[in-house]
Amino acid sequence: MKTAAAYIRVSTNEQLEYSPCSQLEKIQEYVSKNGMILPEKFIFREDEGISGKTAKKRPEFMRMIGMAKLKPRPFDIIVVWKFSRFARSREDSIIYKSMLRKQCGIEVVSVTEPIGDDKMSIIVEAMIEAMDEYYSINLAEEVRRGMNEKVIRGEPVTAPAFGYIIKSKQYIADPDKAPFVKMIFDDYIGGMGCRAIAAKLNAMGIRTKRGGLWENRTVEYILRNPVYIGKIRWNPKHKTHRNFSDSDIIITDSSHEHILDDATWHEAQNMMSKNKLMYGHDCGRKKPAATMLQGLVKCSSCGSTLSRSAENSMQCIGYAHGKCSVSHGILTCLLEAMVMAAIQMNLKRSNMILNIKRISKADCAIEIVEKQIAREKQKLARIKAAYEDGAYTLEEYKASTQETLVRIEGLNSCKNCKSPMQINNSADMPLCRHIDIFEQLCSPAVSTEHKNMILRSFVDKIIFDRQKNQIEIFYYL
Repeated sequence: MKTAAAYIRVSTNEQLEYSPCSQLEKIQEYVSKNGMILPEKFIFREDEGISGKTAKKRPEFMRMIGMAKLKPRPFDIIVVWKFSRFARSREDSIIYKSMLRKQCGIEVVSVTEPIGDDKMSIIVEAMIEAMDEYYSINLAEEVRRGMNEKVIRGEPVTAPAFGYIIKSKQYIADPDKAPFVKMIFDDYIGGMGCRAIAAKLNAMGIRTKRGGLWENRTVEYILRNPVYIGKIRWNPKHKTHRNFSDSDIIITDSSHEHILDDATWHEAQNMMSKNKLMYGHDCGRKKPAATMLQGLVKCSSCGSTLSRSAENSMQCIGYAHGKCSVSHGILTCLLEAMVMAAIQMNLKRSNMILNIKRISKADCAIEIVEKQIAREKQKLARIKAAYEDGAYTLEEYKASTQETLVRIEGLNSCKNCKSPMQINNSADMPLCRHIDIFEQLCSPAVSTEHKNMILRSFVDKIIFDRQKNQIEIFYYL
């Protein structure tokens, strides 16, 4: 007797004919009629309202797939009400059905769309999947068109911004949060920067709309949002993120309550434009000098890395973003002198044994390449999402995907190229026998990049305490 699993999902609350209970009832009838058993533990139900566009956003689906891979296989067949319940994307449907069939020996069957075993069934199944995907794309377009109409009428189509709540399909000023919006604008116009405002909000115990800590970018998002002067901003084509000048953005007038007056909002916009011209990265700003300590020094207050800042100094990244309340700003040359003095003092300890890591330039390059590969894979996900949302045609989707895959293949080739050069070939030796290491760190002939590689070969991290003006070095022992 075959053991069956049931997968149940509804997309919207309005799909009463596809309700979880009715789906399960029909699946149980099918299982009983075909002489199978359906244990309760193999009934996988998604929460109502979960989209079927992508498998990774369906936790019960992924749990079912993970269980199907177990040896011996826990069930022999997966039963669904309709194939559209299994997947709306042909890509997901082909990938998971093929994997289940070939690797696990598990078939997927539909109660209402029986498919035979002959070769014509392949065409029938493909047509059903294509119609399901067409329905999904067409539905997305209809929803987007409806949202577009709402925006034109000045109606909200997204969750309310910080400072607002939504009631009766209208934004209403939140009496608890709206005063902080005014404070943010007043502070900025008064000369306080985004980082300082973020630190002030965090110190006051105020949290963002999603309950997180404030950063300079979240403060900037508030300052850039025209919703506070009665506008609705929306991009019907894609996510805008922080590209506030995106040509696809729609801004319309709305009838919701203003938190700010127009003069205050526009004054803040003018100040931001001037500040961008003075300090923006694309306006001739001098790039901070490199340092051999890059990536090694940590803040004693929050544990964030100290990174290069303007005028040859270093600062805690957490403090720069407004998350850390203690400044750890220090001139790079002073911090380097403190580190070198501490290393020189430790060189005199003959009983100290280090484990010297083998680090090559290739190792550093591989780390960079791997980060780029990760970014390219994120692009693939965005391209797929854009295609599913109807922003790309099939030809554009294929072309963009192929270009990205070619770049990933090229990056993988670079990653596999090894460099034979290494800092040194010794390990587990007394530090006093590595005087040459200290000499290289002091030598002006050695590049900053190479000095950083040398430090990384025997230093795990450096904790800097700005208030005590002292450092603590953690070696590989």
